[in-house]
Formats: sequence, structure tokens, C-alpha cells
Amino acid sequence: MGLEKGKVRWGVLGTATIAENHTLPGMKEACNCQLYAIAGRDPEKTKRFQEKFGFEKTYGSYAELLEDENVDAVYIPLPNQLHKEWTIKAARKKKHILCEKPLAPTVDEVKEVVEICRQEGVILMEAFAYLHSKATREVIQAVRGGAVGKPLFVETVFMVKPWAKENIRMRKETMGGGTYDQGCYNISLMLNLLDEMPDEITAQAHFMENGVDDFSSIYFHFPSGARGYAISGMCCGQRADRYFIHGTEGTLEAPLPYNAKGSLEYYIHKNGKTEKREVETPSNYQLEAEQMGRCILEGEEPLVSNELSIKTAAVLTEALKKIGYY
Repeated sequence: MGLEKGKVRWGVLGTATIAENHTLPGMKEACNCQLYAIAGRDPEKTKRFQEKFGFEKTYGSYAELLEDENVDAVYIPLPNQLHKEWTIKAARKKKHILCEKPLAPTVDEVKEVVEICRQEGVILMEAFAYLHSKATREVIQAVRGGAVGKPLFVETVFMVKPWAKENIRMRKETMGGGTYDQGCYNISLMLNLLDEMPDEITAQAHFMENGVDDFSSIYFHFPSGARGYAISGMCCGQRADRYFIHGTEGTLEAPLPYNAKGSLEYYIHKNGKTEKREVETPSNYQLEAEQMGRCILEGEEPLVSNELSIKTAAVLTEALKKIGYY
């Protein structure tokens, strides 16, 4: 499989579950994406990924992959605590970067990563795939367009089942916890819907014995007078993700699972009536890869901007402080 013109040649650092089950299948469908190389610590698993997704090359270390001059961009699905380190190393090698969230543990470290990428002249995008969804984009546009009047209260929920004890999401040293893993979705969505930063944050959480939060509740007040509530965690019997935007003229109800695809529905309740709206959307991961590709090949601006990543990190950092995570 030779190098293909008009496509971004991707290198993947790691063989994480999210890569195998979600991102790589989406990248295979992307029209401007070539899965060129993958690096992993387990040769057998790395070989399996190569055969499954059609990578041309495999490497036994992440550093080796970054030395390959044919790699235009890297996708980083490594554990949270490794995101900052390998994003910086990739930037130093002039690779464009799509990195899973969060980019770094705190807002100051996110700013550092962003600045290094700017200095090196590479594109950096945080992998909030759900923000690429046509359904999510339509909801944001509807709210900003006044579909429910002036937003007064945004209610977001993202809960999942408890993970196995050895899972990285359940360990403090790997930046685990419901607020880091699910709450960042609620926060980034709220910032997109309201297009402003909160001026007040209060929060509380429940912590497991190992110091990781399995439930948090965060309240926000915004300069416009709007308020928000984010509930997240990993202590439910089944996944639950939904959000409501209550405005002066009605309510938008979006039972949209983050990162879902297919025919998705949301509802506008107004004047005693309910309007159902349907949106057909392909894989968010496909849309994410294609958008990143256009940024690299055509100069398009990243949908998930560095400014949004910094704002999300600022709110997330403050929320984690409020619940006593640090």
C-alpha cells in the first residue's frame, strides 16, 4: 500500500480500546485519511491492529513512529497522564496532532501544550468527537438562533457503569474519575451552547477509597444570568446521557447519546406543543478525522479550537478543585 495523494498519512500512538472500537473505524471511513503506521508496546496486539485496519507499518515504540518522515499527523489515544508528554514530543517532530481529551491535567498545562504546538507550526485538535456530530451542531445552532428564546438554565447528565478496578478511569495516577472522563463532555457542551464562561462554580462529589470520584455535581452561573448544572459519574446500572436547554420561550430536549450515529432526534417544547426534529449523522469519528484532514490539507480552522480546549480546561480545573480532587 503506497502513500496516497490527497490524504493525510496518519500514525497512531497506542492500541487503546477507544481507538479500536471507535476512532479507527471512523478514520477508515474518512475520505481524506490514510492509516499509515501504528505503534504499540505489545507486538502481537500491534500486529492485530495492523491486520484489522490495514496499516502499512508498525513500530515497537512511539518515538520510532515519530521519526518516520512519511507520517503527517498522529492520533494519541494514550492514557490521560501521557497526553501532554506525547503531544509535545509529536509537535517537536512537526507532526499535526489529534489528541484524546483531556490534553493535560490542568489549564496551565493545556496552555503550555497549545503554545508549543503554535511555536512548532503544527495543528492541534482535542478529540471531542461528539462536537463534530451533525446533530450536536444543529442543536447548538438552534439554541444560538433563539429556538427557545434566551437560555436560562442548561441541564446536562452523563453517567456510565462502573469500570473494572484496573481500568485507567478508576485510578488516580492515570487522571481517572467521572469528572475528568464524563464531566468534560458536559462542560464543553455547555460552553458551546452558551458561548460564555461561567463567573461562579460550585461543586460536590463522592470519592471512592482510592481518591477517584465516581460521581460529581457541578453548578455554574454565567454573566448573562444563565445557569447550568452538570452531573457526571460512573456509578449507574446503565449509561445515561441527555441534556435540556430551558429558555424564556421553551425547552430543547436532547436525548442524544454522546458520539452516537444514525437517525438522531431532539425535541423543542414550546407553547404547549412538542416539535420533533431528526438529524442523520454518520460516525462522529469519521467527521472528526475528515475535518482534521481538511485543516491539514486545505487550511480549514479546527472545529474544536485551542481556545475552546483552554476554556474547557479552565472550567474543569476549577471544578476539580471545588470537589477536592487535587
